[in-house]
Amino acid sequence: MAFDISSLQFNADGLIPAIVLDDGSGEVLMLAWMSAESLRITLESRQVTYWSRSRKALWRKGETSGHTQELVECWVDCDADTLKLRVRQVGPACHTGEKTCFFSRVV
Repeated sequence: MAFDISSLQFNADGLIPAIVLDDGSGEVLMLAWMSAESLRITLESRQVTYWSRSRKALWRKGETSGHTQELVECWVDCDADTLKLRVRQVGPACHTGEKTCFFSRVV
């Protein structure tokens, strides 16, 4: 793996936010958190793995629901403190069954 994960700016909890987009539509599916370990696993396996803040454990997207995410691309922003993932989503991204977690319009 050519990318050096240690160059990223993780927060005090050792996490970095990941904005997740659908590879086909470009639509934002969700925002999740990744640890260095979950990012390493994701880059190696191409199956997106996050850090669950509520469970305090690694969480491979779709491991219980079957609604998996295959990594297509991973980008880092200019401050190295946010990731953008383009994924092939199988099924809905949101745990509610919605396609995206952003289904509640405010204005």
